[in-house]
Amino acid sequence: MASVSSELQIAIYDALRADADVSSIVDDRIYDGVPSDRKFPYVSFGPSDTVNDHLEGVDATTETMQLDVWSRDQGRLRPCKDLCDAVRVALDLAELDLVVNAAVVVRVQGVRVFLDADGMTAHGVVTVEADLETIDG
Repeated sequence: MASVSSELQIAIYDALRADADVSSIVDDRIYDGVPSDRKFPYVSFGPSDTVNDHLEGVDATTETMQLDVWSRDQGRLRPCKDLCDAVRVALDLAELDLVVNAAVVVRVQGVRVFLDADGMTAHGVVTVEADLETIDG
């Protein structure tokens, strides 16, 4: 059985793959573990952290997950900003289906875009927060 955190990641992956705007930019390049032969642009799963919410009688947590957005277009930030915005629109307040557990609320907390040290790679960080409930099965 997958953890509630793994289920959230799968649901986010599925939502991004199903979104026409995101797919038109990255095709199927959404990674958990970026391959060495990757092509730009792409989205990858970054770090996440979870805190217990300690609701009476409910196994509830809040998870914050980072999605990293990457583009390489002669040092331009605009393509990365466009992809970040597509990711934001696809996920903010989305109703994500988990197989076993429940995602109560999903929100995009923020987006940050900057140029990496190589001067060519634009890097976006999209921070997603979800209130989750683990269902006993």
